[in-house]
Amino acid sequence: MTEPIRPVPRPVRIPEVDALRGFALVGILIVNALMMANPYGLGTADDPDASTMDRTVEGIVQTFVVGKFYLMFSFLFGYSFTLQLASAERDGTSAVPRQLRRSLGLLILGVLHAVLLYIGDILMTYAVLALVLIAARNCSPRTAARAARILYGCLSAILLLIGSASLLTSDAEAAELDAELAAGFTGLIADYRGDAASVVRANLDQLPDMLLTALLMSGFVLSAFLAGLHCGKRRLLTDTRSHTTRMRRICVLGAAVGLPGSLFMALAVSGPLGPRWAIPGEMVGTITAPALTAAYVCGALLLMQTARGARLAALLAPAGRMALTNYLSQSLVMALVFTGYGLALYDRLSPGVVVLGALVLYAAQLALSTHLMARHRYGPVEWVLRAVTLARLPHDPDRPPATR
Repeated sequence: MTEPIRPVPRPVRIPEVDALRGFALVGILIVNALMMANPYGLGTADDPDASTMDRTVEGIVQTFVVGKFYLMFSFLFGYSFTLQLASAERDGTSAVPRQLRRSLGLLILGVLHAVLLYIGDILMTYAVLALVLIAARNCSPRTAARAARILYGCLSAILLLIGSASLLTSDAEAAELDAELAAGFTGLIADYRGDAASVVRANLDQLPDMLLTALLMSGFVLSAFLAGLHCGKRRLLTDTRSHTTRMRRICVLGAAVGLPGSLFMALAVSGPLGPRWAIPGEMVGTITAPALTAAYVCGALLLMQTARGARLAALLAPAGRMALTNYLSQSLVMALVFTGYGLALYDRLSPGVVVLGALVLYAAQLALSTHLMARHRYGPVEWVLRAVTLARLPHDPDRPPATR
């Protein structure tokens, strides 16, 4: 008698990874909301009409949010890459074609996102840098960690040089450069308050500068990718309780390094320091952000080991499971609020109102994600990207295979 063929069980998701993605979403949303709300967002240039409350709100966001959560997302991208490699191996197929198709899908989504909705897209950067992960897929965990450290060290040295050189300018010269930058905001405000065509035109006009910024910051994204690759190859998030002592140490050291650097950035960009300190502040904040990101990750994982933290993780995980859908829908909602696609409130709301609105939107996404993930395995955009990745329509592995 022939033994019946048993379907291969689907791999169990790692709830900590999903919860961390859900956590990262709120930080990314707050930063993107402030950037989409007005041209002065988070110290792009000094806003002469900003109140003390406005500067305080932006300073808090600079200290605790800016630069931290996109790195968390990047780390999780690298970690999840190892899970996708394992999935391809279980399916008995090559991971490379899958990952190349996935990168192409992310690139297309990123271009559409940047042109139609929000110029500060991260998906294009992920799509290109994922090629490095594909090339490094067989490296050892130690090699991935060493490469991340070397890349981070070299980039930090370059940024310190840039920041130090900018101190050679006087406050008057720095203020003049700020004024020249702000002079171009009148047309930008008009475009974002105009019709749909003017919104797209404004995004296209800013695209070259955005690509240059993405190029400059891509090294830190890649470092986070490699750190995630290292942790994924060692499966560090599958049993976090065995790393409790180490995570506590990272949490303390990360906060000790990251918080002073972030506070200096806030004081320089949104606080009382002179205009010539803005660039050095941004450089120091960028260099120390990974330390605070590591503290956030380890602190969140430690919290998840408690009963209250486990309940919080269960709340965040559904949003993390459909993080791509949530990320793009955040931009869609904000474009409808701030641009000529909808209410055209660009440069009309204070930072405090914008942050409050972002938190309300995030709460709505948590509720909707819980509803959808209780009924479906994938979010809508995740389903489309998975179809591109697999080059076929995804099926639900919980459903038994059809008999022939």
